[in-house]
Amino acid sequence: MITRRFAAPLAAVLTGGSVLLAPPTAVAAPPAEKPAERVDKTPVAEGYGGAVSTVDLDASKAALQVLRRGGNAVDAAIAAAATLGVTEPYSAGLAGGGFIVYYDARRGRVHTIDGRETAPGAMTSASLEGIPFEEAVTSGLSAGVPGSVAQWELALRRFGTISLRQALQPAIEVASKGFTVDQTFYDQTAANAARFKDFTSTAALYLPGGAPPAVGSTFRNPELADTYRKLGRYGGRWLYGGGLGAEIVRTVKSPPVTPGSTRNVRPGLMELSDLRAYRALERPPTRISYEGMDVYGMAPPSSGGSTVGEALNILEALPDVGVHEYLEASRLAFADRGKYVGDVPGVPLRELLSDGFAKERACLIGERAMAHPAPAGEPDGDYAPCPAPAGGAQPETAGPAREGPETTHLVVTDRWGNVVAYNITIESTGGNGIVVPGRGFLLNNELTDFTFGPAPGDPNLPGPGKRPRSSMAPTIVLDDGRPLLALGSPGGSTIITTVLQILVNRWELGMSLPEALAAPRATQRNTAQTQAEQAFLDRYGAELTARGHSFALNPEIGAATAVEFLGKGRLQAVAEPSRRGGGSALVVSPAR
Repeated sequence: MITRRFAAPLAAVLTGGSVLLAPPTAVAAPPAEKPAERVDKTPVAEGYGGAVSTVDLDASKAALQVLRRGGNAVDAAIAAAATLGVTEPYSAGLAGGGFIVYYDARRGRVHTIDGRETAPGAMTSASLEGIPFEEAVTSGLSAGVPGSVAQWELALRRFGTISLRQALQPAIEVASKGFTVDQTFYDQTAANAARFKDFTSTAALYLPGGAPPAVGSTFRNPELADTYRKLGRYGGRWLYGGGLGAEIVRTVKSPPVTPGSTRNVRPGLMELSDLRAYRALERPPTRISYEGMDVYGMAPPSSGGSTVGEALNILEALPDVGVHEYLEASRLAFADRGKYVGDVPGVPLRELLSDGFAKERACLIGERAMAHPAPAGEPDGDYAPCPAPAGGAQPETAGPAREGPETTHLVVTDRWGNVVAYNITIESTGGNGIVVPGRGFLLNNELTDFTFGPAPGDPNLPGPGKRPRSSMAPTIVLDDGRPLLALGSPGGSTIITTVLQILVNRWELGMSLPEALAAPRATQRNTAQTQAEQAFLDRYGAELTARGHSFALNPEIGAATAVEFLGKGRLQAVAEPSRRGGGSALVVSPAR
């Protein structure tokens, strides 16, 4: 059981001069005006035998179906991810990528699988220079070599019990029979309508009759069902150098632009040889110890594990933890992320996650917000007890990269205690906006996660075969070697702060897991202003402004999913009650 430093009473109070986060007396998860989604979505479920939490009911049902038929957590996670490619196609799909963190109960070990997209071999550090960001997003140039299918095959081969063909069956069924269009799907389609109409294949699929599908209607995707069937039959080789790969390359290099469109759609650099060369990779996880627990995350090219881990280490070095400290620890960790983390050799990961470095960084947190920007530290192994602050003005640093806010996250655990935390993405909402003709799926625009430059020395500049830095932070927590909590979120670079804030809510402030997910959020990423939801500003804005913080409104931050082990085999699966339409939590059995 958790025995942490809980705040008491659980309210917005001042302790040691620090404003503490508090669970809402009435759950406040903005925006309140968001239309209600399907009533059969349930954000919290407790029970036994396995659990799943995703943003979508059909995906959660797919995972549950696999678990009930004897599959394990990896089997169920891949089935859910493939189904999200049908029902959440603007956030996930077979042409995307992602990161899996997996706890193997039999061996008591945590593994990670990197399915991040890669840059084509022809891409250089200057390939994105001078291109307006919005123009790069909707182009063949932004499409990275897809990693999801290779990741699915590797995960199933190493840790699963079923074939890819079997794992795809629930998604095929949903794509064939259709799913009910909800408000979120309609809104996301409408928001993308202007660019979707500029591609013949995309308009035909997602703008039937020239408009988004109506809420309550049934949306079918027979082309994607056929693609999944063939993928199950031929395997990943069909994509990585075979016929499907050739179709993807043709679409990237010659996008199907609607006649008469005035959009400047740049062709991409991808070749079939880039697909042949792609590999999903097993990597050692990041790991830190926090309050006696072991927190595991994703190593570079994701910055999720390193930045969440560093911030937690900084917080553990402080005598009191509240909203102010949470924001400042995040500010410092993001400063270090920007300078050191990317898909480059020599990332000082061990030192970034060391207690000595964290204590040195924690010395910079005082009663007032730090001056912007916070400087990066020196993770060199030589740490003073509390170094003197650097003199003079600090150089301005770039803000967080404009990572797509969508993505999606799912968690699954099975009857044996295996756990999967899985972030999957096609980057921006709707990826690059281009559906591969006749195949029913969108391409990613993942290469816009690179720094456009010129930026000499930036670890996140593009390069041949390089994987863009990510903020995805699937996280698994062990207590005494056994799983306690798994969580993650979409949200671009706000993923890191969402995961961190949920952990602070749960461990430092005594919130239940549902309260920790529902509580109002703020995100500080070493920017001049902290972005915050309105409910957060209502609760904490005045006190934090008095301490030197400056805020900008962000209507919605993250859309987390999580599962907690409550003891004696009981599980609690938790999704958002209202963000992004609310999520779907299910358990195999509500009773033993």
